[in-house]
Amino acid sequence: MVPKLRIAVVGGGIGGLAAALALTRKGHEVRVYEQAPELREAGVGMHLGPNGSRLLERWGLGERLRALGVRPTGMEVRDWSHGGTLVRQPMGEEWLAEFGAPYYTIHRADLHTMLAESLPSGTVRAGHRLERFTETGSGVRLEFADGSTTGADVLIGADGAHSVVRRTLAGPDTAVFSGQSAFRGVVARDQVPGLPGDTLLVWAGPDARMLVYPVRGGRFLTFVAVVPDPRWRLESWSAPGDLDELAARFDGWNTDVKSLVAAVRESRRWALYDREPLARWSAGAVTLLGDAAHPMLPHHGQGVSQAVEDAAVLAHCLDAPRSPDPSAPADAASTPAARRAIAAALDAYEGVRRPHTTRVQLGSRGGGSQRLRPDEDGAESTGTMSSLVEDVSWVQRHDAEAGLPPLPLPPPSATP
Repeated sequence: MVPKLRIAVVGGGIGGLAAALALTRKGHEVRVYEQAPELREAGVGMHLGPNGSRLLERWGLGERLRALGVRPTGMEVRDWSHGGTLVRQPMGEEWLAEFGAPYYTIHRADLHTMLAESLPSGTVRAGHRLERFTETGSGVRLEFADGSTTGADVLIGADGAHSVVRRTLAGPDTAVFSGQSAFRGVVARDQVPGLPGDTLLVWAGPDARMLVYPVRGGRFLTFVAVVPDPRWRLESWSAPGDLDELAARFDGWNTDVKSLVAAVRESRRWALYDREPLARWSAGAVTLLGDAAHPMLPHHGQGVSQAVEDAAVLAHCLDAPRSPDPSAPADAASTPAARRAIAAALDAYEGVRRPHTTRVQLGSRGGGSQRLRPDEDGAESTGTMSSLVEDVSWVQRHDAEAGLPPLPLPPPSATP
């Protein structure tokens, strides 16, 4: 057994940084390799469910979350045409009591920066685009586009839906197009004073849906406008969205939505794809995490929280091949017994996480309906609230660290 592992994380997004933090807290030597020339996060707002926030609080980030995130006081479904509130679901303290941890809306860049600043200096190496990796009998060798190489005891692919690590492990796959695309952006709330800075708003119309929620203390509002469009198939987070087309999509909607759209100065648009769940995430000392393992549609707002859960369980499982023995030699992780222990730890991680994320991944496909879903009595509003809250309550109640079993090591006599 070894005192710590050398772990390479490929991908410096939120999932990769969360993995690095969770593993660093366990005493491992972690390096994050990011292909961009500098570490930064693009995007707008995002949801951090109680299942994700409870883990970040355990990592000591609760105070920063409270300072940077917003805890919406409620969720409202409003009529797309006249704008009236159809139903309101209290959140805030009620959801804290229900799920045991806060629900936040937060700017992606704020969460990304929070995680990066929590890591030891020198953890992240920017400008390193992975081209290939090879597992040897003593570890994993990584080769980068600039010609540099490095070795590690464990490789974690957190490099997104277009993951190099995923493609090497599982082969090429086909993206599954939902038939929808989404415009997204941020608007200063003082540009739309009629909209609240503490509420998650949903307008579901006959052929589109608008979601709006606060970030950065309610000073800004993130909007996500989901529209059906089989022609727009560009799977890119950074492709510009045509503001004239955005306005045309919501022409005829209520005053609040039209005022919001009129205040937009910049938008991005991406086609909504996911992938079929993988049958396998891990091989030897290599595994996947976050979108590289389970890219999912955004309708349940679980992409980031699932990556944080992955990180917590992975860190737990990788405790198995190590011990606090300071006398262990530096190359102890390269012994056959240690390599088997690492592979067993990654198998255990996958065994815990893959069934759970598969259920969330496939369930997210059912959250993309544009129209209000009626109850038995025909009331559209309650049906929509049921789909937004009850369908994902089991996800938000989940504690990824609860009930994790101890992970036995292979017996010493197993060495060849």
